[in-house]
Amino acid sequence: MPLLYQPRPGDVVMCDFAGYVAPEMVKVRPVVVLARNRTSRGLVTVVPLSTTAPDKLEYHHHQLATNPLPTKAGVICWAKCDMVATVALARLDRVKGSKRQYMVPKMAAADFEAIKIGVAHALDLIGVGTAPPP
Repeated sequence: MPLLYQPRPGDVVMCDFAGYVAPEMVKVRPVVVLARNRTSRGLVTVVPLSTTAPDKLEYHHHQLATNPLPTKAGVICWAKCDMVATVALARLDRVKGSKRQYMVPKMAAADFEAIKIGVAHALDLIGVGTAPPP
């Protein structure tokens, strides 16, 4: 069921990227909300999360200190900060936990700050070399 409200920055939700074209994200995957859209309450900007490690570690990759998904505790999770997207709320849903419980986990503050830095690197807003890779 799609979300009917704008989740807050740092919230982790599921996003259905159906209709995108490869090499874009093309499946349902967890994302962290980066920002609410100021002009449209129906949009948010998100960064996809993945359990697949990057082939080559770049400044725009961030390994999370802890996996925010309750059913994936202990599984290493990466933020793909170069894949930032603005999506409609209709693509978003809460995270399914155990026993049919649905929730909206919150990203750890340190990880969220690192993700914002990774996005800035991906968009070439920060010169490479100003911070070491994660």
